[in-house]
Amino acid sequence: MPLSIRTLKLTDFRNYAAARLDLDARPVVLVGENGSGKTNLLEAVSLLGPGHGLRGRPYAELARNDGSGGFAIAATVRTPHGELDIGTGYGPGAGEDGAGRTVRIAGKDRGAGALGEYVKQVFLIPAMDGLFTGGGSERRRFLDRLVVAIAPGIRTSLNRYDRAMRQRNRLFQMREYSPALFEGLEEQMAEAGVAIAAARLDAVERLAALIEDRLAAQGQTPFPHAVLSLHGTLEADLAMRSATEAEDAFRILLEAGRERDRAAARTLEGPHRSDLLVVHGPKNAPAAICSSGEQKALLLGLVLAKAELIKTMDGIAPLVLLDEVAAHLDETRRRALFDEILRLEVQAWMTGTDKELFSPLAQDAQILDVNRGIIGS
Repeated sequence: MPLSIRTLKLTDFRNYAAARLDLDARPVVLVGENGSGKTNLLEAVSLLGPGHGLRGRPYAELARNDGSGGFAIAATVRTPHGELDIGTGYGPGAGEDGAGRTVRIAGKDRGAGALGEYVKQVFLIPAMDGLFTGGGSERRRFLDRLVVAIAPGIRTSLNRYDRAMRQRNRLFQMREYSPALFEGLEEQMAEAGVAIAAARLDAVERLAALIEDRLAAQGQTPFPHAVLSLHGTLEADLAMRSATEAEDAFRILLEAGRERDRAAARTLEGPHRSDLLVVHGPKNAPAAICSSGEQKALLLGLVLAKAELIKTMDGIAPLVLLDEVAAHLDETRRRALFDEILRLEVQAWMTGTDKELFSPLAQDAQILDVNRGIIGS
């Protein structure tokens, strides 16, 4: 059976004072007018995994305007570990910066990072349409969600690197010159940075191999295949050196670059500057110069490939969250999307304003009407 949500209960979340969905393992289609709360439901589902959800908003912003100031999400989820009760929430006063939320898994308090052991997901939302044309930070986040899904332990290295880099940048801003203060932080950055780069390289290689295998088996599909590569200082170094040698080289690079970084008041080399390069395979052209329609199809194909890679490695498909995706596809690609969802046996959550667009899935999905916080079948 696929990873699937069987019940979902919301309290004071976004525009929902209270809501409950009872579901089976089939795909879920949420239909309603713009502003009715469809994407809010997807966001609630995304918070059953680690992180700040598919919109990336501070938790305090997710509480209902006329509510108590907090929110709660509770779900029964069928996972590889069996059927589990998972709950998460945010209470008034949980943190002025909106950073903290509570998590309970099978009745036990856990950190939010533990959700990644049980609920893996991939998602595509309209805000990601500029993935190929925008800055590298969005592409790194896109890649790192896959990296964390297939190697959950790398989250520790990502957090460790980010924390050490922020402290190093703070030293520059404080006009601190003591070598001893920098050495410890740069040691941490070198160790964590090489681990991050190695995990990213592995994820890109696995994803590229899966795409190539699918291309060899099926030929071109309505979703053009992507050619992937990873560009960065550490990634290039790991192609020529061992991890230990790469750590030493990066630590030396950081030390030698202190004055340059001091002038910029930030760290200019490291995995936080790496970039995922994507080429439209059939055209042999950078994704950034392709048409918006070609980019959308390429991106959707990448998201589906990520889902298939997670399923291949874990033996169970992740949740797939697709916000307003059907309306932007022609009929051929829309039917190809539905066929791929059924082939992968995923519980996909999709939203749309036109129920007719989902008619090919009528017998294979749960189609729910959403109307300003009220959900019906």
